[in-house]
Amino acid sequence: MPRTIWSGAISFGLVTVPINVVSATEDHSVRFHQYHLEDMGRVRVRKFCETEDREVSGDEIGKGYQLTKEQVIPISDDELSSLPLPTAKAIEIEAFVPLQSVDPIRIGEGYYLQPSGQVAAKPYKLLRQALARSAKVAVAKYAWSGRERLGLLRVRDDVIVLHAMRWPDEIRDPTELLPPPVEVSDDEIDGALALMDTMTREDLEDEEFRDTYTEAVQEIIEAKREHRELPAAPEPAEPERVVDLMAALQESVQKAKASRGENADVHDLPTTKKNTAKKNTAKKTTARKTAAKTSHRKPRRSA
Repeated sequence: MPRTIWSGAISFGLVTVPINVVSATEDHSVRFHQYHLEDMGRVRVRKFCETEDREVSGDEIGKGYQLTKEQVIPISDDELSSLPLPTAKAIEIEAFVPLQSVDPIRIGEGYYLQPSGQVAAKPYKLLRQALARSAKVAVAKYAWSGRERLGLLRVRDDVIVLHAMRWPDEIRDPTELLPPPVEVSDDEIDGALALMDTMTREDLEDEEFRDTYTEAVQEIIEAKREHRELPAAPEPAEPERVVDLMAALQESVQKAKASRGENADVHDLPTTKKNTAKKNTAKKTTARKTAAKTSHRKPRRSA
């Protein structure tokens, strides 16, 4: 059972739902310590007081705000937990909005909200079913770890999930990152959509969606523990420079189908007028013989 991160209540108008907050995710990354290479002694980070030039223990350390170079304002944990904010002890729902109206870049880590005791069972179920039936999400404010945050409440299975959200001014303007102006044809867009169709999934439960990096690190650790040869690293493939975008899309569709065990033979993707002219010149004789089969296609424009 994951430990409780925070306890409080969801404030929903005049309805209060006592809840416990637990993490909704787990980190399975392989963790490393730092070691002295000469003798493999553990290297640790120690905290020193600059004034007394000595190591200090955790119970001697507190928070402070540096007002000037010489003046620091000490702030205690009790003072932070007693801030005059309604969100200090509650998750205050401010509004309900359609999920599609929330830019995903603003959504952060997720937490499960657990009803706290029997008294919370009915209002918790009420809010959960109301959210599910409305197909909306709740936007709320709450205060954790010394700052007020914005959050999004939604339903996952039978549990209410809280996602941390970034404030609008925390999202950087991407304008300066935009590429220079370039033209993209409708045929090229249609080709990209055809590739997207071959790569569409119903969910993300396939075998390919797994953490292969962590698996590879674990293989290295196991090989070194057993004094075996390390697994060979594959040669990195050089990225190909795309000259013919339509040809690259065509080949990508074939590879995507083949990787899924489907028939790799696909209909020709839309081509630009320039490529169409070249193909018609090279296959003029073949086009006459197959005119009946291809009568549904638009006739080639004469030069």
